[in-house]
Amino acid sequence: MNRMVMSAAIGIAGAATVAVWAGGKEESPPALAVLGMPVDAEMIDQGAELYAENCASCHGTDLEGQPDWRRRLDNGRMPAPPHDETGHTWHHADQQLFDITKNGLASVVPGYESDMPVFDGILSDGEITSILGYIKSTWPERERDYQAEITSRSEEGS
Repeated sequence: MNRMVMSAAIGIAGAATVAVWAGGKEESPPALAVLGMPVDAEMIDQGAELYAENCASCHGTDLEGQPDWRRRLDNGRMPAPPHDETGHTWHHADQQLFDITKNGLASVVPGYESDMPVFDGILSDGEITSILGYIKSTWPERERDYQAEITSRSEEGS
């Protein structure tokens, strides 16, 4: 009788474990994407290299931006902001970030003068997307989620 009770208890415990595992799994966070394109390790590696070559001299090797990035320079322009979670890059939708990188800040804020170069003709669309994927991959989950929501609303036209 003891073996039967023990077998039943083990069976019930095993079934309960499977039920908890199957039903209690948390929904996985949304996959990281840029302009609807999934970001994978290869894209992040390429983006990191391209960022180092084209962006780090102004935005910092650790995405930290220039010192006093919120205070105008002597020429009246703003310093390069950080692209890590301390900056505001994650407050903008993917398309806006892409447009700023490719066509300059004036493409989204007409008349705005910036020291940031226009990368159209220097970087391909795929390279810009890889850089953005790399930048986004460094953000904590909270900032990623917020930026994904901004991107989603932008794509829906709201």
